[in-house]
Amino acid sequence: MTSSRQSLGMWGEALAADFLMQLGYSIIGRNVRTPYGEIDLVVCQDMASSPEIVMVEVKTRSSTRFGFPEEAVSHRKKEHLVNSARAFMQAHPELGGNWRIDVIAIQKSGGDSEPSIEHFVNAVNQGN
Repeated sequence: MTSSRQSLGMWGEALAADFLMQLGYSIIGRNVRTPYGEIDLVVCQDMASSPEIVMVEVKTRSSTRFGFPEEAVSHRKKEHLVNSARAFMQAHPELGGNWRIDVIAIQKSGGDSEPSIEHFVNAVNQGN
């Protein structure tokens, strides 16, 4: 991956983390490695008596020339996300059993415009 793409990805992940924290999520981990791949963000949504662990795939684009960010989550990527999430949850039984996979799509705007952020809740089916 080129340096500019890495910088864009890191910027998007930081923006997504801030976005989720403003919504009341707690950050558990960033760039979490598993035998099946990396999970960009692992967060906890405190839903009163039943907190839910959320694995978040962040996709950031600086233009729509190659499509919208969320379109980059291919079937193969979804399989990796499900396997990574399962591995993470097996390694951390103390976190409980409720989990899901979300996608956050960030479209960087030109100039000083605010980026567009879309949060797709439960975007990846656990059964795939």
